[in-house]
Amino acid sequence: MHRHGYKGRKFGREKDQRNALMRGLMCSLVEHTSITTTMAKAKEMRRPMEKLVTLAKKGGLANRRLVIARLDNIKLGNQLVDVVAPQVKRSSGYLRIERAGLRKGDNTEMAKISFVDEIKATVKAEKPAEPTKKAAPAKKEDK
Repeated sequence: MHRHGYKGRKFGREKDQRNALMRGLMCSLVEHTSITTTMAKAKEMRRPMEKLVTLAKKGGLANRRLVIARLDNIKLGNQLVDVVAPQVKRSSGYLRIERAGLRKGDNTEMAKISFVDEIKATVKAEKPAEPTKKAAPAKKEDK
């Protein structure tokens, strides 16, 4: 038996657990713009995350809904489309993986994954509704 054509790492997890792991890592990256994880997880997460950023950069309602569905988080999906994607200046290669030493305990190689471009965590501030002036009650004239 050979292993030709099998893509992706298994991480000792079943498929639904792997998908949840990747979704959680991607949500953390959108929220914090930089995370530290193992080198294998960072390399595995890079490809789907770059596809997600490309979808977010295209914009539009359908792409926004795809981003939200893949992250499974409305708040972070909207943040990726509204805040992160407009600040990304390049057309591909949005993420950077840097070695972060070895983990104490099991000596696993750690990595820091972050966006190449500087992302400022500015959330669009919604303008508070201006109070409307109440119309003065109409005075009844006696005839």
